[in-house]
Order: sequence, then C-alpha cells, then structure tokens
Amino acid sequence: MTKPDALCEVSRRLSARVSRLRFGEPVAYTYNPLAYAREPHEAYLTRYGQGPKRFVLLGMNPGPFGMAQTGVPFGDVGMVRDWLRISGKVQRPRSEHPRRPVLGFECPRCEVSGTRLWGWVKQRFETPERFFADFFVVNYCPLVFVEESGRNRTPDRLPPAERDALLQACDLALTEVAALLKPERVIGVGGFAERRAREVLGPSGVTVSSILHPSPASPLANKDWAGSIEAQLREAGIPLPEAAHPR
Repeated sequence: MTKPDALCEVSRRLSARVSRLRFGEPVAYTYNPLAYAREPHEAYLTRYGQGPKRFVLLGMNPGPFGMAQTGVPFGDVGMVRDWLRISGKVQRPRSEHPRRPVLGFECPRCEVSGTRLWGWVKQRFETPERFFADFFVVNYCPLVFVEESGRNRTPDRLPPAERDALLQACDLALTEVAALLKPERVIGVGGFAERRAREVLGPSGVTVSSILHPSPASPLANKDWAGSIEAQLREAGIPLPEAAHPR
C-alpha cells in the first residue's frame, strides 16, 4: 500500500469512528466532511500526501466555509480549486443547519483562515509541489460542530465526556498519520493543535511547536499574520525559500 493510499485508509477509519459519536447541546448539527466530501479529500491526500514529510502543519478542525465545503484542510474554495487544483463531488450531510448549508465548490463564501494560510504558501513557495515536497497540512479533528444559532463550536469547548471520546479517536489517527509521514516536526496551527500534538507525539520524540492561527477572530492574526508566522517558523529553525513574490 502506498503512503497516499494508506492516508486514505487512516481517513476512512477515523471517519467511521467519529461517525459513531454523539454530541448534545449546545451542538445541534455535526458535519463530517471525511464522509460527504470524501472525493476531494482523498484527491488531496493522494496528490500531495506522498511521504515522508519533514514538517506537518496541524489544524484544529474544519471551518464552515473551508474544509466543511471542500474536504481540504483550511480549504477555501478558490484556493483549493484554482491553486491546489483539487475538485470533486461533494455530497450533503444528513442534517444541515439552514444557515450553514454545504454547497461544495459552489460555496460563495470565503474562508479567511484558508485564504491566509494557502495564500501565504502560494506567495512563499510559488507552486504546491514546492511546498508539499517537505510540508503537509492535516486537521486533528475532522468534524464541524454547529450550534442552533449557527455559531461554530470548537472541539475544545465540548463537554468533557464528549470531548474525551472525540480525542481518543483523533489521537489514534494522528499517531497513524505520523507513522506514515515520519515528520521531524509537527507544527500546531494554534494552541489546541499544539497541545494535542505534544501529548500524542511528544513521547515518541517528534518535535512539536506552534504558529499563530490565521483566524480573523484573533486580533494578532489580523496584524500581518504571514510575517508573524514566518518569524515563528524561522525561530524554530524551519527553512523557508525565498519568496517568489515578496509581500
């Protein structure tokens, strides 16, 4: 089994595990893009998941206008379709919040976190192939949690019993991904992802660090996010190429 095929198997096992979990209020809807957006998700794994990777960027969970729509981590529609060159059939979750429909690649909304992250990658590395030669991007948790109001709820804010069951499934998948990609460093995109990586992979000797999350909800991220994370990456000793198009 090739590494991309093996990554797809990890994804399918994780999807099956988390699909059996149940979440109560304030979560009213749960979306699993590993299932309904399997086609573009596995296209991403197959095209860009050839290992090993020196560095893995680890996100928290899908955004409602990113991976929830395209199946790709931080997957803003425009960046996924036009720059990563990933497309595919996206079905619909069994139950959707009327204000958070899954429209797939027809979604008109921009995912700010995704445009920031992949926009920085495009500016710094120029081509996907140049970036994915050493890097890969995955999410720790594959699920989207939507409250009755339409508000997004992050995994760290779930009730303890629900959160612990979810972490158990996601920890196992992270261990499996690391075994396949053999990264020398995992970079948490934000504090939650860093903590999970440190707890799960730290004992095995994988170096773990973090960068600022690109969410517009973070005041720091709205002040030259790209410049901030490049300083963090360089401080961690991670080499970056000369930018093709300087900011």
